Amino acid sequence: MFGKISDNVCTLIFTFNSMGIDKDIQQENFRSIYQKLSINLIFSTNWITEKIKNILQEEDITPQQYNILRILRGSKKPLSTLQIRERMLDKMSDTSRIVERLVKKELVEKKTSNIDKRLVDVSIAEPGLELLKRLDQKNDELDAILQNLSPEEAAELSDLLDKMREKI
Repeated sequence: MFGKISDNVCTLIFTFNSMGIDKDIQQENFRSIYQKLSINLIFSTNWITEKIKNILQEEDITPQQYNILRILRGSKKPLSTLQIRERMLDKMSDTSRIVERLVKKELVEKKTSNIDKRLVDVSIAEPGLELLKRLDQKNDELDAILQNLSPEEAAELSDLLDKMREKI
């Protein structure tokens, strides 16, 4: 990092080694370390999402569909689409549309709620459970995406990400 004075304004230009995000996006200077971190988080999120998509593609399923199936498997009772959306990793997803695709694939079932006829209860079907069992066998492959981190580093990074979101 070095300072530069121009037009009586002191500006800081951050320079970093040519490894990592700098090399990946071919950018040497960042406005601040926080800008670099933000860009790195976005880039890394897209990178890991693409790796997961490649694994799930073998089963003809999207990450959002996988997320919904896992949510339904973990629930002890059927859930409404609103309850599913609240638990999803991607809150911007069109949950109703994704559920409809899972119904067409016969991976989930929809039934009118007994409590409120305006609501629909969604539950995982047997073929959905079988699909998750097959994907569970790929957990090592999913975990290997982050194999460059030790278990301690992974725990620390997870804690730091939690800490980052505390201020929001």
